[in-house]
Amino acid sequence: MKIAARIAQAAFVMCLPVFLVTASVGAAFNCRWLYSYGFGKYDIAGVTGIERAELDKSAGALISYWNSGEEYISIIVEKNGAPFALFNAREIAHLKDVKALVRLDYAALAVTGLICAGYAAFAFWYRRPSHRRDLATAGFSGGIVSLGLLAVVGALALADPGGVWEQFHLMSFTNDLWLLDPRQDYLIMMFPEDFWADSVLVVGGLTAFLAVFIGLSSRLYLRKCSGQ
Repeated sequence: MKIAARIAQAAFVMCLPVFLVTASVGAAFNCRWLYSYGFGKYDIAGVTGIERAELDKSAGALISYWNSGEEYISIIVEKNGAPFALFNAREIAHLKDVKALVRLDYAALAVTGLICAGYAAFAFWYRRPSHRRDLATAGFSGGIVSLGLLAVVGALALADPGGVWEQFHLMSFTNDLWLLDPRQDYLIMMFPEDFWADSVLVVGGLTAFLAVFIGLSSRLYLRKCSGQ
């Protein structure tokens, strides 16, 4: 029984960082505010010639697409007073690949969430102080591991931001559809590299906040137990 409990505790510690990151990534992809913030900060209306309201509408369509069963996306906006197909065939194919990554993120979130929730439920189900202490210890360790991983990734990104970004695409996609032309492809016009850098900061910041909250809460509980 003790061995099984230790294995479950270790699984919780390993899954918690993945759960926090995938939850943050999923939140970012579905956050209308983040899209709108990027449109304003980088003057996407001026870059594309598409009014802000139409850009916001396209953001809503993208969010719906991530969560739909549709294989391909088609967005029609108004530009210069006439209907305009926002994305070309290459961009649409790339968005299909991006959607596959979003779905993979959702899957990892669900699996790690179930493991973490299952271990937490086990700790509270038995209502034994030792099990709750084990959960708190796992929460503290998982928070530390999460912050450590963020620090490593952040250091690599600062050392060679362009290289990390390129390697991410080479590892994530089996084609070169992600190589878009900012002079004519609206997908890269709407979401330039700086927008994605901001998004990574949001994901990292949210992940760090959650890790600190869980780690600190767990640490306070352990200190309370030791003082009893």
